[in-house]
Amino acid sequence: MTTTTAAVRSGSARQRLLDAATDLFYREGIHSVGVDRIIEEAGVTRATMYKQFAGKEGLVLAYLQGEDEGLRGLFAQATQASDDPDVLLDLVVDGIALDIRDRHTRGCPFINAAAEYPDEGPVRDLIAAHREWFRETLRQLAEDARLRDPEAVAASLVLLRDAALVGGYLDGQDRVAPAFSRTARDLIAAHRA
Repeated sequence: MTTTTAAVRSGSARQRLLDAATDLFYREGIHSVGVDRIIEEAGVTRATMYKQFAGKEGLVLAYLQGEDEGLRGLFAQATQASDDPDVLLDLVVDGIALDIRDRHTRGCPFINAAAEYPDEGPVRDLIAAHREWFRETLRQLAEDARLRDPEAVAASLVLLRDAALVGGYLDGQDRVAPAFSRTARDLIAAHRA
């Protein structure tokens, strides 16, 4: 039994399956990980897997929904720390830099999934909904902070984050995270009224 297997064997069968899939999909890629491997890592039966998720695509959707909920949770935490839009923008930049360094060290899970699911369907729909929420949240923050052209600020921050997550994986998080923070802050400063 691997360390990963031992770690996921606590909790409900559904959670063990989701934890195993999240780890494996992110580390190794969605299409390269078979259902049997997830079942083995989670320590459940095939019948349990199909009862909980009705197939691999259901598990992929649950994995991406978990990633989406995690990011939304980080935004919710930031809004509890402050309601000042300028402070929130700083917290968002810091949070993204921390994510690049500590959590998503193999790129963006949504970009990775999109590369494996190039055609329209439920996975791409979920990815599109996540990205629209992220972009709109940043646009609203920029508007609340009275930045010029909030839509352009949001689009640029999304682009910077995408590039930084991929760049962090390719060039190292310690090199890319500070560059992301510096560039994002420069962008925000350039749009101050």
